[in-house]
Amino acid sequence: MADRCAAHTAWLDARPGHPDAEIFPVEEFRWIADAGLLAAALPREWDGGGLQAGPRMTLPLLELLRHMGRGSLPVGRIYEGHANALILVALFGTPGQLGRAADEVHAHRRIFGVWNAEEEDGVRLVALGAGRYRMDGAKLFCSGAGHVTRPIVTGRLPEGGWQMCIVPMEAVRPRIEHEWWQPVGMESTVSARVDFSGIELGPDDLLGGPDAYYRDPWFNGGAIRFAAVQLGGAEGLYDAARAYLQGLGRTDHPAQRQRFSEMAMGIEAGANWLRGAATVWERPPAEAAQISAYAAMTRMSIEQICLDTIRGVERSVGARGLMRPAPFGRLIRHLTMYLRQPAPDAVMERIGRYALNDPRPAHQHWPSSPA
Repeated sequence: MADRCAAHTAWLDARPGHPDAEIFPVEEFRWIADAGLLAAALPREWDGGGLQAGPRMTLPLLELLRHMGRGSLPVGRIYEGHANALILVALFGTPGQLGRAADEVHAHRRIFGVWNAEEEDGVRLVALGAGRYRMDGAKLFCSGAGHVTRPIVTGRLPEGGWQMCIVPMEAVRPRIEHEWWQPVGMESTVSARVDFSGIELGPDDLLGGPDAYYRDPWFNGGAIRFAAVQLGGAEGLYDAARAYLQGLGRTDHPAQRQRFSEMAMGIEAGANWLRGAATVWERPPAEAAQISAYAAMTRMSIEQICLDTIRGVERSVGARGLMRPAPFGRLIRHLTMYLRQPAPDAVMERIGRYALNDPRPAHQHWPSSPA
């Protein structure tokens, strides 16, 4: 699946300036649905894969996301949001909501997502009575806009706090502003600005209680999922550079061997971070703050590994490799854009706060060592 996505996404990325319908990875998500992977994050009792829903199921999810990123970072980004949304429905939804989500995935192949980013004109919920609300405002970076038909959208409640809403996009038709999305990479995620003003929602569209979305370890701890996609992107870049140099017969130079030794160690270190994150997530007596701090370390460590891989590949392939039709310029743009996740300084501060406030010795900070 990763190799197939890599080949097709390269074709999509060669079509700048085309309407979003022509650059969104429609075929890739058809293949994903055919393989049953849209249901990977659904609980097993709803005919899903049960990933991150039970013991020893966190690492398989991270490995799946890593392979998605290896094949295509835009596909991996959208797929990670889909998995995140289904995990949230399984965590906070009613049996009816979870049953509907399962039917929408299995029978209708709907793509879910999570749209939370906003500015001053963000989404507010206006109470209409009888549990109904009217949405007012917009979200930014809505990945898959126009193709994700079941996004979870957060809105500010009149009394304060944030409420998750499952928005049936085909029924309400919000205003999608594709022209807002002018990125330097990840173009085919079509992460538009979406204005939800005037849309009315009923009680069945509300997911969980106020501020459930921000509950840890699920909120901050969820960084391990996009970190897995990012590591896959670095791995795909590494593989492409190695194949390129092999094709040119330029693998014997000591400097190339040095660079690839460093990149290989980095990618393996990233894989170990993911294994550690999965262990911390599942091994009692881990607590929310502990899981969140380890997830933050995983995120920041993998970010540095990705940046080091970008630098190593640029030096290895040289200016010739950064020219079309070689894939490196495209892959580097995608990875650079995707690495710009929000609030990296606050993430580092959270790690330091946990480490400084924990009275235990360093080897007992995390329940990740073998039992």
